[in-house]
Amino acid sequence: MLFLRLGGAIALLAGLYMLVLITRMIFDWIRLLSPLWRPRGIILLIANVSYFLTDPPIKFLRKIIPPVRLGGNLSIDTAFMIVFLVTILCENLGVFIRGFGV
Repeated sequence: MLFLRLGGAIALLAGLYMLVLITRMIFDWIRLLSPLWRPRGIILLIANVSYFLTDPPIKFLRKIIPPVRLGGNLSIDTAFMIVFLVTILCENLGVFIRGFGV
């Protein structure tokens, strides 16, 4: 019973964090494609919450692993990809742990 609840909680939290990461990714793409666009109202609130929740782990990883430069102004943010992959692994770990509760 403990494994069922623990695994479910881990999977749920990782799934919710995945939605926040995807929201941040969408806002980053909007900012990249339309630099003059500024969010207002509820969209601004959603953007602030998504950046507030995702900035600490991404900034921490950027200190350790800088973005990969591909020349000129083009670079790939490896920190975001690592946080995304760790979140997927945590979600799968939660599902795996929940399997022991059955």
